[in-house]
Order: sequence, then C-alpha cells, then structure tokens
Amino acid sequence: MSDFTAALITAQQTVTFRTFTQVPPLPGFVTINITLCGICGTDIHSFRSGHLHSPAVCGHEWVGTVAAAGTGVEGLSDGDRVVLAVPPACGRCPECRRGLGDYCRTASLVARGRDSLAPPHGGFARTITVQATRVLHAHPDLTDEVAAQVEPATVAFHGVRRSGITAGDMVVVQGAGPIGLLALQFARAAGAGEVLVVEPSPTRRRLASELGATNALTPDEAAEYVLDHTQGVGADVVIECAGVPRLLQTAVDLARSGGVVQLLSFLAEPATINAARWLAKEVTVVASNAYTHDDFRRSMAFLADGRVRAQPLHSRTVRLDELEATLSWLSAGPADDVKVLVDPRRGSVG
Repeated sequence: MSDFTAALITAQQTVTFRTFTQVPPLPGFVTINITLCGICGTDIHSFRSGHLHSPAVCGHEWVGTVAAAGTGVEGLSDGDRVVLAVPPACGRCPECRRGLGDYCRTASLVARGRDSLAPPHGGFARTITVQATRVLHAHPDLTDEVAAQVEPATVAFHGVRRSGITAGDMVVVQGAGPIGLLALQFARAAGAGEVLVVEPSPTRRRLASELGATNALTPDEAAEYVLDHTQGVGADVVIECAGVPRLLQTAVDLARSGGVVQLLSFLAEPATINAARWLAKEVTVVASNAYTHDDFRRSMAFLADGRVRAQPLHSRTVRLDELEATLSWLSAGPADDVKVLVDPRRGSVG
C-alpha cells in the first residue's frame, strides 16, 4: 500500500490536498492511473461560490489506464485506457421498473457522486478507484486530450439529442464555452440548417466559427439577426449553455412560437422569467441533466470519426499543484481559456 494526494475544493477560493492510502480494489472495482482530468464549469462555480458538490464530482472529466482490477471484473485488463462514465440502467429502481431506464435513479446518483460507493475524491489525483461499470474503453482513435473531454462531449450530446433538432432547423447556441462549442457541433451533426452562436468573447466567437457555426454573434447582435433571418419568426431551437440566469428568458425571446428552448447549462441562481411570454409563444422548455451510459458510446463515436472536434477546445495543460491558481484565474471573470486539463502525474505528491 502507498499514499497519494488528491486535490479537493473544500471552501470558497480554496483547494486542499488530502492524503489517501492506495489499497487493492474490492470485487467489482478497478483502480485507474489518471492521465488527464478536465476542469469543469462545476469545479469553477464551486471554487468561486463555495457551493460544494460531492467530493467525487470534483474532477469528473478524466482519462486513464487500468492499474488493477478486483475480482469479478470482466473485460478490463491492466493497461487498458478508459474514460469515466455512468453505469448502465440498474433495472431495479422505481424508474427502471416503470420502463424509464434513461432516468435510472441509480445512474443519476452515481453521476452526482451521491451513491454509497462513490469515491472520496475525484480525478484531481494520480489514481482513483471506482466501480468497473463506471468506466468505458477509450476509443483508440482519440488522443488523451480528446478522451479527457468525452464527459463534457456526452453532456452536449445528451442535450442536443433531447432537443429534438430536425433537418434544416435554425438553432441558436447561447455561450461558447466547452459545452456550447460541443453542442454547436452536435447540432450540425443532427441536421441543423443554421447554427448561430451568441458569445461576448471575440476569441471564443472565432473558435465557434472555426468549428462550424453559421455565424458567431455578440449578445447585442443576436435578436436583430435572428429576426432578420427568419422573417420575424424566431429560431426553431435555442440551446442555453451560458449558465447566466437572466439568459433563460433571452433564450425564450429568441425562440419562435412553438419552438424549443433546451436548458443545457447549470443555473446556480433562480432565474426571473416572463411567464406570459412563455405562454403566448407556447414554447417547449427541455431540461437536460447529465447523460446515460449509452450516450457515452455514441458521443465517443462522433469524436472518433471527426464529426465533432474537441482538440481545438484544449487551451492548455497544467500541473496538479497549479490547480488552485488556475481555478482562481478561470473564476475571476471571462477568460479566453476554453478547456484546461490537469496532469495529476505532474505536481503530485505520493
């Protein structure tokens, strides 16, 4: 047995390194040596606000290799490259028994790090032990930098799938962070005729254009552009990825009557809405929470064949001991960084 450290967000503007002892994995578990772990918007929000999630969620976008497998684990061997996922639907919870496997209570608890078997830390560590059902083989055509973005890609895939985009639709994506830039590409793959991205950062607007946006607009330009290009009708689908509460109403304002607003961002604060406007337009608001096991396989296929590109989102890679400074930078305000990855093999103790 040996000790290692994991970085955890423990309070507002605070990252703490805690020591854990590495023990052999229990039956049905695997130990993974982490190669790269992405910094998620959830991590940034927790660091900025002090609103803490489960420790298992602090660093949940990772790729690594199997170091050891407990008894009863099949299909995984030492050295296999894997990504974090959620398990398949359990088949036993109330949702599963009613045929609602996409809303499996067990998988949802795992995704939020609230299950009884959740690890005491996330992927900001050189090693982690999780249930074997939580990992999938990384597609061999994915670089480590892309494989570390499978989880956010799957968030975007799941949301776009739920939005019901049909061929030729005009789609507006609010926000060109990692989720927005991935959602724009999945919307394209779903057959959208036009995909407009609304984003204040010039750097991120340029990246959105490079990744296939029909046009990348500032927030001040969006409403006039959408009305002009739809003869005053509005967008068929608006995907909210900015995470700003007031923009939920903006999304409804941009949508056509009978259109769809896809809530893909996490709104940490209550949103003030004009309910009469929602009623008059008969909009359908579709929320998207995490993903399913099969969504991971599907999103990886899009990344592997190039229909969706994640490599351009990778801004830089930092050491584990640079995590707090990096979170400080990312939480201070708008930044040109899109996806920062952490290499826990560097700047790690133990």
